[in-house]
Amino acid sequence: MKWALRKFCSERDYILFVIGINTGLRCGDLLKLKVSDVRKKKRVLVREGKTKTRTIHLDNIYDEIQDYIKGIDSKWLFPSCKGDKPITTTQAYRQLQKAADMAEVDSIGTHTMRKTFGYWYYKQTKDVAKLQMILNHSHPSITLRYIGITNEEIENDLLSFKL
Repeated sequence: MKWALRKFCSERDYILFVIGINTGLRCGDLLKLKVSDVRKKKRVLVREGKTKTRTIHLDNIYDEIQDYIKGIDSKWLFPSCKGDKPITTTQAYRQLQKAADMAEVDSIGTHTMRKTFGYWYYKQTKDVAKLQMILNHSHPSITLRYIGITNEEIENDLLSFKL
């Protein structure tokens, strides 16, 4: 996907995807980001939706973001070509879909970035409680279902579990 976004879309779309899969922010919250929010910052306070405020960590993608913003002539991190506004979630979806078609990836949408973050965070940490808090879900079962962890996968993990 990263390769296809860079090759067939734009650096803007690539960075949107990279920040999305590394932070777990909803697409709508990503699109509200301004250049000033991330310039020379490794931690950013983001208001998710209307309620929750969360600190997102950009340490692992800091250099890519800083290189990207050098070429932006807009206050928005993900500027639209039409006027001084950010792209819409519909436009973000179109670009992700275009890259997915080129990369032969099925079933992708704007929420895929958030789900990808959740899936890999869980795979690396096995900490569903923290992931539930990050994603602001009300119950661990919702989080597991959201990231696509099935009972079969849990059973497979238990087969190799031994103390």
